[in-house]
Amino acid sequence: MTTFVFGHKSPDTDSTGSPLIWEWFLNHTGTDASAKLLGEPNTEAAFMLERWNLAKPEIIDNVADGQPCVIVDTNNPAELPANINGADVQGIIDHHKLVGGLETAGPIEITIRPLACTATIMHDLMGKHAGCMPENIKGAMLSCILSDTLEFRSPTTTDTDRALAEKLAGELGINIAEYASELFAAKSDVSAFSAAELLRMDSKEYEVEGVKFRVSVLETTSPKMVLDRTAEIMEAMPAVAGEDKVNEVLLFVVDILNEEATMLIPNDLSKRVAEKSFGANVTGNTVVLPGIMSRKKQIIPSLKV
Repeated sequence: MTTFVFGHKSPDTDSTGSPLIWEWFLNHTGTDASAKLLGEPNTEAAFMLERWNLAKPEIIDNVADGQPCVIVDTNNPAELPANINGADVQGIIDHHKLVGGLETAGPIEITIRPLACTATIMHDLMGKHAGCMPENIKGAMLSCILSDTLEFRSPTTTDTDRALAEKLAGELGINIAEYASELFAAKSDVSAFSAAELLRMDSKEYEVEGVKFRVSVLETTSPKMVLDRTAEIMEAMPAVAGEDKVNEVLLFVVDILNEEATMLIPNDLSKRVAEKSFGANVTGNTVVLPGIMSRKKQIIPSLKV
């Protein structure tokens, strides 16, 4: 039976590229595997697929009982198919904090490491087989690392991530700065998306002190493109929260070049979160948070209500 490999809902570059990387590795080492997505990839991930001539994986919305699968780039049941505990989960490869709630039929391989990117972990797990990767898989791996580290600007970046990216770029004949600019330009063009789509584009669900949040991040080199739509986006927040069964949607617009985030403040709850979590002085419907770049390392661990 084919093993499915997939990441989280609202797939970004790492959650699109890493299933393809691990699909290649499993097939290369004798396991029939197929990469899947749990939604449409974002614009940066779509650029990566086109740039490296990679077929977009099939999009699925659930898994059948007993379906063999490997979960990558998440371990959070809220970001996975509804029947994930009915599937035959055979492994988890991730770089986020352990959330809990997953159940498996038996012991499995779990690798969770404090690196910036799932693809970096995969390279190490491959061992000698990493040297057999074709160019398009190397390109996906490089894209994942540059995306997750924001070209090494993110505080999640480690020496391991940087060294691997530089190694891959050298093998591919890629200039990192130029290629990262192409990736970020693709990520920044969100003009075709509705406000609700923007709120769900790069979004994860977390519960803090009994309050359920959808924590959304938009990483861009053109923050004005998003912030000019502040009123429209804030108007959409209550409907998105209701549909997704959370108490509040939090949106952080990360300015990659200036290394700061702007948080939208539509109501008293988001204002209280900004003030208690980040020591912000909120006077309007947005607040700038200097140095805030990473949801995983800076935003989620800081959230207070």
